[in-house]
Amino acid sequence: MTTKLPPPHKETLVNRTPTPDGHPHPADRAPGAAPCSLTADPGALPRQKSGQAGAAAGVTGATGATGGAAATTPTGAATATASTAPTAVAAPSAAAAAAAVAERPWSVDEAGRPVQAPQQTEPAAFADELEHPDPAAAANAAGVENLLRCWIRERDLTPDPSGRVLRIALPASGLTLLVPVHYWSPTGWHRLGAPAFATAPTAAPPLDAVTLAALLSRETGTEAEQGPAEGGTPASGGAPDASGTPSTRGTTRTSGALLAPLAPSTSGADDRAPSAPAWRPVGDGSDLVGRVADSVRRTAEFLSVRRRAVSAARTPEIPAHPDAADLFLRAEQSLVLGHPLHPTPKSREGLSEAEAARYSPEAHGSFALHWMAVAPSALAADSAWTERGRTVPAEQLLTRLAGPAAKRAASAHAAEPADGYALLPLHPWQAGELAHRPEVAELLERGLIKDLGPLGDSWYPTSSVRTVYQPGAPAMLKLSLGLRITNSRRENLHKELHRGVEVHRLLRAGLAAEWQAAHPGFDIVRDPAWLAVVDADGAPVPGLDTVVRNNPFAPGDDVTCIAALVSPRPVRAADPPGRRTAPGAAPDAGAPMRSRLAELVGALAARTGRPRGAVAAEWFLRYLEQVVRPVLWLDGAAGIALEAHQQNTLVVLDPDGWPVGGRYRDNQGYYFRESRRTELSTRLPGIGVHSDTFVSDTVTDERFAYYLGINNVLGLIGAFGSQQLADERLLLAAFRRFLGECATGPAALRSPLPAQLLETPVLRCKANLLTRLHGLDELVGPVDTQSVYVTIANPLHSPRT
Repeated sequence: MTTKLPPPHKETLVNRTPTPDGHPHPADRAPGAAPCSLTADPGALPRQKSGQAGAAAGVTGATGATGGAAATTPTGAATATASTAPTAVAAPSAAAAAAAVAERPWSVDEAGRPVQAPQQTEPAAFADELEHPDPAAAANAAGVENLLRCWIRERDLTPDPSGRVLRIALPASGLTLLVPVHYWSPTGWHRLGAPAFATAPTAAPPLDAVTLAALLSRETGTEAEQGPAEGGTPASGGAPDASGTPSTRGTTRTSGALLAPLAPSTSGADDRAPSAPAWRPVGDGSDLVGRVADSVRRTAEFLSVRRRAVSAARTPEIPAHPDAADLFLRAEQSLVLGHPLHPTPKSREGLSEAEAARYSPEAHGSFALHWMAVAPSALAADSAWTERGRTVPAEQLLTRLAGPAAKRAASAHAAEPADGYALLPLHPWQAGELAHRPEVAELLERGLIKDLGPLGDSWYPTSSVRTVYQPGAPAMLKLSLGLRITNSRRENLHKELHRGVEVHRLLRAGLAAEWQAAHPGFDIVRDPAWLAVVDADGAPVPGLDTVVRNNPFAPGDDVTCIAALVSPRPVRAADPPGRRTAPGAAPDAGAPMRSRLAELVGALAARTGRPRGAVAAEWFLRYLEQVVRPVLWLDGAAGIALEAHQQNTLVVLDPDGWPVGGRYRDNQGYYFRESRRTELSTRLPGIGVHSDTFVSDTVTDERFAYYLGINNVLGLIGAFGSQQLADERLLLAAFRRFLGECATGPAALRSPLPAQLLETPVLRCKANLLTRLHGLDELVGPVDTQSVYVTIANPLHSPRT
């Protein structure tokens, strides 16, 4: 049904969109004119026709005076599928606001890349160090920005009144850093320049990532003597004072202090110059420093590989990489920079240079799996995989995936599947590491497992590094990998093996049908089978296991995780007319860095002739409907919260690039609400007995708000803003309106998260820097103590007047 619109009217709106370096537009217009005032006629906006992607929603209201929050709210977004087009249209004020945002002083070039219109009197765009000709310098810039973003969030810092400089006091070292602010993000995805010491000579080089990591490590104990925070370790880091020093006002931050202040001496001190505290070490920051160095070095290698690939792609004589024809694989291997709020997103300690090239998705890695044959007495397995109504055992599934080479090798080792031996795939690195574990050596000596070696066709690592994919295969494999990747050693836990199969059975028992009836475009990528090795007592042998994950994607399905969608990566610059790169030519220095999200928005704007900001707003609103609402529905209807961070969340795109569905993946990331235990047990008797998935509602609320609210949606908003695609404040207003509809009214959902995000002035947020400084492994210990959480201001909260 199409909503009838009132007659069009004119609406004047002030352009509050930040300039490329994050600062307000200058008020250098004619006397009496409003700064950057725009007149938008809602009737002039392109209307969506039946079967055509168009404007699905907008926002109402206009921004106020300087310093005031934008009083904008979105209307409901229409959903879209491959076969049906949305018919809802926005109210006129919504269209006017969308047009105002779209009238940014930006356009797109022929490649879909945003470019600044020359007639605007805005500050020039900053030189992005991520595009530095030297990959090592570009990687260092990425590492510095990540560390600074973490520190800003975890210490609640803000720039000086000009908005152009951030001062970071380092009292443990007696220093102050000055950081250029290119763009200040309401959601945390700031763009920052290289920091320098406030007292350094003008010609002194800026700080590199490793030095910055060492300095920040020394500061972690600044407030270590405040006492324990609620349910955690000693509190650390309140809001800063004007100098950038964290205050000691009430905070619920948990931290692990590497340096703790001793009581300051007061003898001989006067009021004007209190003595500085004495510092005592209470930990070792060298682990963080080493991992930052490793992450930066790996990032430089990945950038170099990708720049060479971009250059080679210009030359028809050079064959394309296999992922060129498989859209899912291409997306999975494109996450070059990683999590923008993690201090060591690409650390791979333990890998040699040659191993990193083979095993890293960022380097287009591929490899044959290492296979073991497991005797029946050492085997544990479960499967809910069905074909034509019959369960297919995990052993049979893996025998199919192994191929004829593995089966021949098993026969040569007298380990025939017909005799009950099962074929178990391992990551090659894991196979080498396991050989040094005494419990594995004993199993080999007794003949309970037999080493068949690397066999079969190549598999490709996906964005998680340890989950592997083979184009055309019916399943992916989630392997154990004892490398420290981000915050954990990635070896499967036995309860996680059970959890994946349990969730599949729960969905198949009727919950999936209910979910699909409400949201047919969303589903969970299932983990319906697993196989593992156990010892003589039946206890699992760590690291000897694999999860069989269903592969629902065809090579032509345009599916991408959000982390890959929003992360900049080297892309080809448009060639001048007539130019042709010679075979073997060196890659262009400083390849442009652009995200797939920016390419999609630019291409949609160019194709439809609509303003880029309007396209970005519509894309975001469709994402909320197609991906976020189904996740909220599952929590409300069944009491299951998903750990839906950006790497676990996939968006399905139509041929034009609009969101039309979504998927969730991860057999680790389920939270069954304790308050819904009875309901879930009715759906699936015995649920949670082996999977250890029930979690208190308090912890579930905290984690769900972080993973879906902060990491996923606010992170997406930050990507739109930091990449100059949309005004973050407009998208925040749109998100508020969406949450309001989910919390109250006819479309209300039972999930408590929408109201929590709207009404809570502060949110609990994972602190990846502090988690790393603690040396915590997120897969070890109780779920409520696996990582460090801090309290941050909620950008969605609007105080009631």
